[in-house]
Amino acid sequence: MSYCLAIDGMQPESRKELHKNYHDNHYGFPIHDDNELFGRLIMEINQAGLSWETILKKEKGFRNAYSNFDIQKIAAYTEKDRERLLNDPEIIRNKLKVNAAIENAKTVLELQKEFGSFEKWLEHHHPATLQDWMKLFKKTFKFTGGEIVNEFLMSIGYLEGAHKETCPVYKDILQHKPMWKKK
Repeated sequence: MSYCLAIDGMQPESRKELHKNYHDNHYGFPIHDDNELFGRLIMEINQAGLSWETILKKEKGFRNAYSNFDIQKIAAYTEKDRERLLNDPEIIRNKLKVNAAIENAKTVLELQKEFGSFEKWLEHHHPATLQDWMKLFKKTFKFTGGEIVNEFLMSIGYLEGAHKETCPVYKDILQHKPMWKKK
């Protein structure tokens, strides 16, 4: 991951720290909390057409706007909540992305009923090829194209490729037993 990409209004040291924290502590590490898994999906969906730096810069805003990624709360959002989100400058104000977050929360609640958790639903379909994952996500969720699915699954340890073997973080991730190692 390059730390050299520009983020509007941020000094180079801030950009470096923003990327370093995500790279060293989050990217590629398994997530076992459904709300955090869903939060990562929201962030990946919102990244579409934008830089990841923009999303990292707005992560706190996403957490605040989307009830700390609480799936049950988001699934219960009303039209008033949609309007609040569409007017919130701390997040990406895209109607399709906001609607996807709310509708996908409802879908995850159904998956939790059937499989016990969002994580168990993912585990149920593992291992799968990227193409199979893409078909599954397209059938199951809103606003989940190939790049979104690939990055989401790589970022949570289901697909290999978040770090090269020469990256110091690679060994840390292996200790957390990512799903891609369990083929």
